Amino acid sequence: MKKRTLRWLGGFAIGVGAVGAVGAFVRKRHVGATQPKRQKKLGDVWARPGMMVTFRAEVMPGRDREERSFRVKELLASGRVSLHGVNGEHTESEFEAIS
Repeated sequence: MKKRTLRWLGGFAIGVGAVGAVGAFVRKRHVGATQPKRQKKLGDVWARPGMMVTFRAEVMPGRDREERSFRVKELLASGRVSLHGVNGEHTESEFEAIS
């Protein structure tokens, strides 16, 4: 091939690669905007009154599982709970996951 043709093909390949890279960058940046965020449904809560919950061991070190378990007294509008036998409001992150 002629030198001129090789230069044209090389420039074309670089241009196509650059366009592909820009396209991938733009798509990756806008992925979060196109996917709908998961919204909690009205009845979708992590605890209900009367349910037993167990504090994580890091929150109450040196206690057995039975000593860290309490019954939910009330579910508050903020998503926190109040418990029988424990003062204050508590969040979901303070408790062990339900298995």
